[in-house]
Amino acid sequence: MVEIQVELVKQLIHDQFPQWSMLSIRPVEKGGHDNRTFHLGDTMTVRLPSGAAYAPQVEKELFWLPKLKPFLSLPISSPIAKGKPTVVYPFPWLVNEWLPGDTVSRSNISDLEPFAADLAHFLIELQAIDAAQGPLAGEHNFHRGGDLIVYNNETEAALSELSPALPTEQFHEIWSIALASHWSEKGVWVHGDIAPGNLLVHRGLLCGVIDFGILGVGDPACDYAMAWTFFDRKSRMTFKDALGCDEGTWNRARGWALWKALITYAGPDQQSERARESKHTLDAILEEYEQDKK
Repeated sequence: MVEIQVELVKQLIHDQFPQWSMLSIRPVEKGGHDNRTFHLGDTMTVRLPSGAAYAPQVEKELFWLPKLKPFLSLPISSPIAKGKPTVVYPFPWLVNEWLPGDTVSRSNISDLEPFAADLAHFLIELQAIDAAQGPLAGEHNFHRGGDLIVYNNETEAALSELSPALPTEQFHEIWSIALASHWSEKGVWVHGDIAPGNLLVHRGLLCGVIDFGILGVGDPACDYAMAWTFFDRKSRMTFKDALGCDEGTWNRARGWALWKALITYAGPDQQSERARESKHTLDAILEEYEQDKK
């Protein structure tokens, strides 16, 4: 990955957008992994892909976000200008509007149920937008919206590595159930990374959605994984009911959450914050599965 620091961003702005060169530049507190994000003054951000795999996201966001924005009741990322690759930074990059709000956390949501309903409403709005010309799920968005079978080898490898520390037999069953159903409807828009880091709140209410880098068209199940990564059982059911989600799609959504939690927890540092969050997700998936079997 390219090392992206404030000095690099200052140089890029100075060379390509000198009208903004006097504005302050500082890292966004939670700047992301696929991209690095920096404040540009008080009303803009600079968003730079951290590697070649993420560079195609720039053109996609630049083209599609202005087309999606009018159909959505919540503010979303809004590109202002496109930066060009240089010798020192070899990828295109974006200047976006800054959206006010706090990154979602369990401490700033007073009531998970209305938050879950609001998020479901946003996703229903997104799915209702005509997606006929949109980019089908594939390598460009890491197959979000595609078939879960793409990640079968990774999932099986993680299950093998984590046995017998985890009840992998049950997780195998959950994964098999997820793979047994398939999206048979017309593809819809998927954000691709509905997670706390990409959701903004104000006074406990959802107020914006950012980071559409892995936007695509396909099966919406991938956008529902937050049901297990963030919600508790009651708000999870509120989310499901508000979506009007059928059981097959819900099973695939659980499969998306399971895949990501397994490969993260099977990583080298099981004491990291990401690993602890993954274990929380695995516990939630297992608890729900065992309760539903009774």
